[in-house]
Amino acid sequence: MKKAVTFLSVFFLAAIMANANTQPDKVKMKPALLVIDIQNEYLPMMDQKDIKSGLEMIKYYIALFRANGFPVIRVYHTDPKTGPAPDSEAFEFPKTTAIKPDDPKIIKNFPSAFKKTELDNLLREKGCNTLFLCGLSAVGCVISTYYGALDLEYNTFMLEDGLISHNATLTGHVQEICRTVDYHSLKLLLENISR
Repeated sequence: MKKAVTFLSVFFLAAIMANANTQPDKVKMKPALLVIDIQNEYLPMMDQKDIKSGLEMIKYYIALFRANGFPVIRVYHTDPKTGPAPDSEAFEFPKTTAIKPDDPKIIKNFPSAFKKTELDNLLREKGCNTLFLCGLSAVGCVISTYYGALDLEYNTFMLEDGLISHNATLTGHVQEICRTVDYHSLKLLLENISR
């Protein structure tokens, strides 16, 4: 089943690329990576099976977007009453995450990174129309952002093995029910987008 979903995702991405490159009335794909809520406060609550591989894959995905000149957008969660407080250690991503101070930063108070934030405006200013999501929680904020992006008519994909949740089995289910792209397919795609 997973191979069939991956094949369909690659086929769908190839179709987008083909249409963007051959039909003048089609909009070219302009991707962005959303790295969602991999904050020190929340990581201890996640399934250890997901954390090790998830954080490693997120580093690879960030490097892949950087190597191809596409935006990496970091998303942070806080609750105004319970925190974590912005600029606290609990609020930050792990130091091993390859984010940069000039990566755009969105702070949210709701599960969806689009609700009452400037994310949509930021993406439109950058001309982005295709989003790739990684981070945590796969069953909470990531999937909420995924459906929020679809509601705003972005082409939206989860990144295989770049998702983390409190239950690794549920993380796998999210990857099965959402459009999901693996690392090698995404690498091929990003390296061949005409600009």
